[in-house]
Amino acid sequence: MTSYTLSCLSSGRTMSDCTDTIVLTNPQAGEAAFLRAIYGETQLRVGPDCEGIYRFASWLPVSRWLAGSSAPVTYKSTGLAPALGLSNLYITFSGYWPERGVQMPTGTFKECEAYAVCARMAVGFPERLVVASAGNTARAFIHVCSQNRIPLLVVVPEANLDAVWSPEPPAPEVQLIAAGGGADYFDAIRIADEFARRQGYVAEGGARNVARRDGMGTTVLSAATTIGRIPEYYFQAVGSGTGAIAAWEAAQRLEADGRYGPNQMRLMLSQNAPFLLLYDSWKRRSRELVEIDDETERRHTDEIYAKVLSNRRPPYAIKGGLYDALHATNGEMYAVSNEAAVEASGLFEQHEGADISEAAAVATASLVAAVRDQELPRDAVIVLNITGGGLRRYKQEHAVYPVQPRRVIMPGEEI
Repeated sequence: MTSYTLSCLSSGRTMSDCTDTIVLTNPQAGEAAFLRAIYGETQLRVGPDCEGIYRFASWLPVSRWLAGSSAPVTYKSTGLAPALGLSNLYITFSGYWPERGVQMPTGTFKECEAYAVCARMAVGFPERLVVASAGNTARAFIHVCSQNRIPLLVVVPEANLDAVWSPEPPAPEVQLIAAGGGADYFDAIRIADEFARRQGYVAEGGARNVARRDGMGTTVLSAATTIGRIPEYYFQAVGSGTGAIAAWEAAQRLEADGRYGPNQMRLMLSQNAPFLLLYDSWKRRSRELVEIDDETERRHTDEIYAKVLSNRRPPYAIKGGLYDALHATNGEMYAVSNEAAVEASGLFEQHEGADISEAAAVATASLVAAVRDQELPRDAVIVLNITGGGLRRYKQEHAVYPVQPRRVIMPGEEI
């Protein structure tokens, strides 16, 4: 078990973790605030590639290792970089790309969080884990929990069910419920919360789960240990912003490590227009989210190319959340049209040789825009986080298995 404690970002209180439940908050905190893992090893110890994501286990809040994981892989671009006129562009890739040494069969960096969250839980964990998802997280948790026979309940909008499948026949311990009647991710979260309050169920916790954040933070650990320093610019598309918060936290740990240089990493984040809740809020430099009516948010969700980037209640204002991450890093946000994202997807595949997810295409388009508008030096050390890729290729080379919902819950129906 990794040596760590939990620190409340509001009160500073230090707490021990517990592996037979999921500790998400400090009940004595005077304001909404994240917990953060404080590791016994202040310098990162990196294991061999064969250990998968657990090569970074010294900075993961885990009580065990699970078989089958893969860590993000970082490499220096020799295709997209010259096409954009950049000399130090690095790609951190999560997905399926065997030639690069990354084997995430669900095609998404959500596997990083699933392997971390599930490894935080003890063997024989007494409750069923409850997860809400727009699609990618569902695939990742279904895969990891099926492999390791961990009881799981996933709630997904019915409209997103085409994104839910498994690389292997799902285990009987895994259950799927769909939120029907035009429901979106926010509706799935609401239903998941209802189940999590029942006896025998426990909420995974989303951004509040330190294992989820630190699992996703391995993208920055991969980048820094490959490059030899903390990058100057970090590009990623965001829905909830949890991955960006995780990147910020990882960069802070790397600076404290002392071997990777000063932490000057700017978060360069993007959303898919017209769903621009985080973009609009940050452009106003407002700690509170802008108010958008429910009907408009739902319409914008339907209109965007990258459906997974549509969290209507992201962890923005909470202490340690996305506002704090953007403020601390002098971050920037970009609004990316569907057309620009599709074009960027083709550009990446043409120059790098791998298909990428819709969210990764949005991130790539924001990098293209930043270069076009001369917003970063051509020789800057830049990381483009490709949060999903190789999905089309994986499906061409492997069988995949559908996961059928055991129930579709309609609006107003008793849960």
